[in-house]
Amino acid sequence: MTLAFELLVDVLLISTTCYFYKPTLVNDNAEIEDWLKRLTTTHKRWVFGLCFDFFRNTEGFKWNHKRVYRIYRELELNLRIKPRSRIKRDKPDALAVPAEINQVWSMDFMSDSLKDGRSIRTFNVIDDCNRESLAMDIGISLPAQRVIRSLQRIIEWWGKPLALRCDNVPEFINHELIDWAIKEQITLLYIQPGKPTQNAYIERFNRTAWH
Repeated sequence: MTLAFELLVDVLLISTTCYFYKPTLVNDNAEIEDWLKRLTTTHKRWVFGLCFDFFRNTEGFKWNHKRVYRIYRELELNLRIKPRSRIKRDKPDALAVPAEINQVWSMDFMSDSLKDGRSIRTFNVIDDCNRESLAMDIGISLPAQRVIRSLQRIIEWWGKPLALRCDNVPEFINHELIDWAIKEQITLLYIQPGKPTQNAYIERFNRTAWH
């Protein structure tokens, strides 16, 4: 040791070990960076917690949690997984109002039960233009043949519509009703399954009739 070193130690009260200490953090940081880059490239869905658990439990590294996370943020790896964007769902178009009567009729069923427990159904038909009720056919059973007879009776009274809007219940997708509509040159407008708002006029009528 030189005289200058001894004077420096005596004046500044620095220990010999402290004076000759060479930090190894720089090399360790480079190794941490390398490991983080390789892990996040190989496992693109791994977040910081999985990377740190891999260092400790699999590789046996004793690196400090805060230190590794600081380097993780400096590499901007915390920004690589973008948050999920909300799915933009198109708002359904408003139900069009026919300009004249007998352009589109809407039809639907309602169900209820009697005091003796038997079930009854009503077959409702309205004109979409003026929301006028054209018929409410009531019965224990209303198969497709009964629906056709009801529609024929309504047509005798009110004239023939250009189209009938309905849902996808078995009576409305029955081949007998479809064949009848083709013969009468009436278009069947089926709504999408689970989309009662596409048949909003008759649904609104049903709520009014129910109460």
